[in-house]
Amino acid sequence: MNKFLYLIVIILIAMPWNVEAQEKESPKKGIPELLKSHNKRSVPYVSVQTLKMEYDDYVILDTRKKEEYEVSHLPNAIWVGEKYSSVNFPEIDKEDKVVVYCSVGIRSESYGEDLLKNGFKNVYNLYGSIFSWKDAGYQIVDAENEPTEKVHVFGKIWAKYLKTGEKVY
Repeated sequence: MNKFLYLIVIILIAMPWNVEAQEKESPKKGIPELLKSHNKRSVPYVSVQTLKMEYDDYVILDTRKKEEYEVSHLPNAIWVGEKYSSVNFPEIDKEDKVVVYCSVGIRSESYGEDLLKNGFKNVYNLYGSIFSWKDAGYQIVDAENEPTEKVHVFGKIWAKYLKTGEKVY
């Protein structure tokens, strides 16, 4: 009986450590908490639902790395890369409604700030970016503009924020 009691005490003592380890590995934060902790809200958000309903009203800029864009992107999105440069920037009227996006909306906020500093008037950051777009069930396309389920997740840390689709690293 002493061995049994000893085993129960050991299990009870070890349990909190095990639960704590599991909590560190599981994503406690969702995209809303992630954006609250990383973004300044310096670029107004547009929801994936609003963008879907008003899609043709916006110029859509993908602010991810080229390899991310080539795996998948929003239909008709223009790849501009992670850093704004007026040298390689597409001809867009500074009055046009522009949406910037990345994986979850952190990198795109920085890009949007640069657009605002350079005189663009109507810049919006896609809330939750391509991850939220895909998770809402909206179509994404590959480098050949064919529908795909694949989404480049940037890295394993970020992968937990994509709930649907096929994760590509």
